[in-house]
Amino acid sequence: MSEQSTSKPIALVLGATGGIGGHVARGLVARDWTVRALNRKAGETAKREPRFHWLQGDAMNAADVRRAAQDAKLIVHAVNPPGYKDWEKLVLPMLDNTIAAARAVGARVLLPGTVYNYGPDVFPEITEESPQNPVTRKGAIRVELKRRLEVASSEGVPVLIVRAGDYFGPGSANSWFAQGLVKPGKPVTSVSRPNARGVGHQWAYLPDVAETMLRLIDRHAELPRFARFQMRGFWDRDGGEMIAGIGRVVGREVKVRAFPWWLLKLGSPFVPIFRELGEMRYLWNVPVRMGNDKLLAFLGEEPSTPIDDAVRTTLVDLGCVEPKPTGAAKPAALLA
Repeated sequence: MSEQSTSKPIALVLGATGGIGGHVARGLVARDWTVRALNRKAGETAKREPRFHWLQGDAMNAADVRRAAQDAKLIVHAVNPPGYKDWEKLVLPMLDNTIAAARAVGARVLLPGTVYNYGPDVFPEITEESPQNPVTRKGAIRVELKRRLEVASSEGVPVLIVRAGDYFGPGSANSWFAQGLVKPGKPVTSVSRPNARGVGHQWAYLPDVAETMLRLIDRHAELPRFARFQMRGFWDRDGGEMIAGIGRVVGREVKVRAFPWWLLKLGSPFVPIFRELGEMRYLWNVPVRMGNDKLLAFLGEEPSTPIDDAVRTTLVDLGCVEPKPTGAAKPAALLA
């Protein structure tokens, strides 16, 4: 796709092939932004998503990011190493490249945040001002991401962090919903329950997260230089409401099995993602809930898709259920 007129605002999206990056990028196009997407296989990805202006490059290469960010007003930093591989080696250098590019061109940095930053000392209710005392390696890295962005904002780089619960929705194949609850590509006959019985959990539907970010960007002139917001998302009060939603979508009550945490522990020395997922078990043992009062005060509402619609779209995307017919079949006489 050729780049559009420079009269349109330009956004650079790092991680445009991922779940949240892709949703935000498509939303920006719908809002009449020119979207650049940096990718190591730009030629291939351009065939799948022609609405973006694809540039060959690597988020680990500072020169590539700086070149792609030229004249951009926004850099969406939604890039992560796949399967958590080499997180400790790659995550911080990639963010440093984004900050450097944003500083050079005067762009705002948008970062999707997580609950990993927080430890049990602030559970169960978390606000944007809660102390960040992580108990995991990923959490410590996330806190460092936030620290570097805060330093950059004090030096003139505008920053927006939107924190949400566990993602689900189209494009979220590497999520707890897809890897923990159901089996992608197979009909739903049973569901694994990662949380202890009766323990609530916070979920975030990807299109709602993206829309929230986009509405905040729409009002960028009103944002502070270092802006942080949390989403409520879908709050599963007892750990059974998401499972009940899956049952309603598939049209039958599904068997519920305990998630095999023991298997993650057994396989973690050999399978990196098992180790990384197992590290997050503490977030399933007790209720952990991020409040959205600050977001509501600013936007007036939080985008929220009805849970059954969100679950159905997710299961269709994962190949677990068939999509609904788009229209009634025509009578045979009209088909002749």
